[in-house]
Amino acid sequence: MHEGPVKSRALPRVSPLALKLFAAYSRRYMRRRFRAIRILKSHPVRQDLSHPLLIYLNHASWWDPLLCLDLARRWFPNRSSFAPMNAASVERYRIFKHIGIYAVEQGTIRGAAAFLRTTCAILSVERNIVWLTPQGRFTDVRESPVQLRRGIGALAARLPQVEFVPLAVEYTFWAEPRPEVLISFGEATVPKREVRRSAAEWTDLFSGALQDAQAELARHSCRRDPLDWLVLDRGASGVGAIYDTWRMLRARLSETTFSCDHQPEKWT
Repeated sequence: MHEGPVKSRALPRVSPLALKLFAAYSRRYMRRRFRAIRILKSHPVRQDLSHPLLIYLNHASWWDPLLCLDLARRWFPNRSSFAPMNAASVERYRIFKHIGIYAVEQGTIRGAAAFLRTTCAILSVERNIVWLTPQGRFTDVRESPVQLRRGIGALAARLPQVEFVPLAVEYTFWAEPRPEVLISFGEATVPKREVRRSAAEWTDLFSGALQDAQAELARHSCRRDPLDWLVLDRGASGVGAIYDTWRMLRARLSETTFSCDHQPEKWT
């Protein structure tokens, strides 16, 4: 088990300008395709923590990296975020090399060792966050039991000062043409407060915590009650430009309030 701070290593590159531009592009891109990004009110994670965070989420969709980027910039604006990604994907989307993404060679001992070294170095700095999808593949939100790769357990065995936070994610349709992005933080774990465990035992614990967070998110998703959620960002609404324009004109002629939503709600 790692007992002290990790020796200084070269951290993944972050270009402030590239990050700002790509974050703005990503937010606009998501707002055009989703109705809203909602965080479950009953399980918000604290934003003022004084130690490093590792946020691990189910790998539901291609959208996950853009969602994490938006969440990092808006929910944790005073922290620096990093994330591992398959080396082939990093080569395909080269902008990621400049915004805190570090390449991981999957399926090799060398790649696993490099992943542990880089992640431990990042999390030796208290204001840093690592976003991780430890399922290692795209996985349906209904798949059970949740199975995580052992890398996350190996990190917990080496990083007693880090807070491990599960994050459940769903992309689902409610009453509008565009889908909702629903997220819920689960119960956090700080290894130093727990009994000593092996990497495999830590992995099992985190698998159960993520599965519990997904189950809680699913229950509230089924309720479809906007009051359960904090709206992190609001995206596009309405059916289409022509039909919505006709509806707006009708509302003006009848002196009624117009909303392009199919089921108008009060946004908070």
